Amino acid sequence: MIVPIYQVDAFTDQQFSGNPAAVCPLDFWPSDDILQNIAAENNLSETAFFRKRDQLYEIRWFTPIAEVELCGHATLATAHVLFNHLKFKGDHIIFESAYSGKLEVYKNGEYLTLDFPADHLEPALPPDHLIKSLGKKPLEIWKGKTDYLLYYPSQEDIEEITPEFNLLKKVNARGIIVTAPGYEYDFVSRFFAPFVGVNEDPVTGSAHTSLVPFWAHRLNQLEFEARQLSARGGFLKCQLRGERVLISGQACTYMTGSITLT
Repeated sequence: MIVPIYQVDAFTDQQFSGNPAAVCPLDFWPSDDILQNIAAENNLSETAFFRKRDQLYEIRWFTPIAEVELCGHATLATAHVLFNHLKFKGDHIIFESAYSGKLEVYKNGEYLTLDFPADHLEPALPPDHLIKSLGKKPLEIWKGKTDYLLYYPSQEDIEEITPEFNLLKKVNARGIIVTAPGYEYDFVSRFFAPFVGVNEDPVTGSAHTSLVPFWAHRLNQLEFEARQLSARGGFLKCQLRGERVLISGQACTYMTGSITLT
């Protein structure tokens, strides 16, 4: 069995920055074990698998150790592959996911825009190990569907956090979002997910389904320019539109190839 594979840097217009994702088009769904083994072999924060069904595309996302309910940068990368390598006609792609429902991507010039469901946050108490593993106490702690969001007063706080990942991975959550006001951007963030095998994700589209509603309430605005402050870094344009979050970014292809399954 031969499976095409593309590696795409998402939320950037330059190779070697943004967030790399593997993208694998499929004719049928193999076993979950095969999908997980491919993702582990790729050893990227996410591998996206998709197959065409009627007028839409079923999509799934795997870290090296687990399937996740939603992934922004790998969805952006998948749309990039469809538009740029698989000759998709039009400027609107509909994906269907088992856990997050219908997801749409629009092409507007060099930018691709994800249309994702907005997360709903509630104030939360810190779970065991959270504050100690980050080394900095936040001003506020919130909990969404899968992630904790921690609010800090300054960009320096976000830049200086050096997590103790062996301790942080004991926090039972997909990820930990840390965020603060930015100097050149409306807000900045980082995203840690050792519980699902990704210590620090370079640019996390799905985290912005939590970040955008949070900052919309705090700043009383609906449109944002955001920066994720990982080593690779990434830029996102975001908008809150009712119960949906629009997340826009660019992408570029790093590698194309094929996987031989025996």
